Amino acid sequence: MKKWGGGVAFPPQWVYTISMNHFLKDLPVAHRGLHDDTRPENSLSAYEAAAAAGYAIETDIYIVKDGEIAVFHDETLERMTGDKRTVEECTMSELKALKLKKSNETIPSLKELLACVNGRVPLLIEIKNMTEKKPKEIVQRIAEVLDGYRGEYAIQSFNPWYVRAYKRLRPQVMCGLLASASTGKDFGGGIKGAVTSWFLRDLRLKFTVKPDFVSYGLWGLPRPSVQKFKGIKLAWTVRSPEEEAQTRKYVDNIIFEGYLAKL
Repeated sequence: MKKWGGGVAFPPQWVYTISMNHFLKDLPVAHRGLHDDTRPENSLSAYEAAAAAGYAIETDIYIVKDGEIAVFHDETLERMTGDKRTVEECTMSELKALKLKKSNETIPSLKELLACVNGRVPLLIEIKNMTEKKPKEIVQRIAEVLDGYRGEYAIQSFNPWYVRAYKRLRPQVMCGLLASASTGKDFGGGIKGAVTSWFLRDLRLKFTVKPDFVSYGLWGLPRPSVQKFKGIKLAWTVRSPEEEAQTRKYVDNIIFEGYLAKL
């Protein structure tokens, strides 16, 4: 299996081809870093722990009020910081003033994440759904930051138009569609939520988006539409060795948390 550890920097991102992105097949991906009770999710300490252990890292990004890119999962700050604002309505400096789960860790920027990992392991970056921003504007801003990174990464999102836009802008970067067997209520409810879940559940936009890979919620596996997909298949979120053994029957690789996946 290809090794990514040892602190070896990768060549510039633009030299990558799809065939080189084997980490999506071969290297388990630590969900929001290697986090636990002492290292909050999506924190620099969680990323450092994952990189030191040799795992690829899954993470989440938003473009915030001042145009900076913040690394955070939820739409609102409350669960992780106690603040009731949304991530998007804050500036990066306002986010940096908050503590993650009463630790000394703060919300990182994408630039801080990249500096922390520094090409030691690959990154799987989820673009979170954002309001009042067009897909082309979103991916252009993200690509501006990632173009200078000397490490391997892939992009994924539940929003198919982000995936398509990034793939068109940077065709050499692996881009994938997040999907699951969730119901409409998991996508905001109402008609919009029902339509979104219908499209994602059976990958109905794969011919329009042309994703290189699919990350699918493990509770919906096996699923014929996923098994028929010709690209790389990942499952999220695996939380035990037993779940890993079962899930690997249907996918190439896993996104995991709560235990140490087998390297």
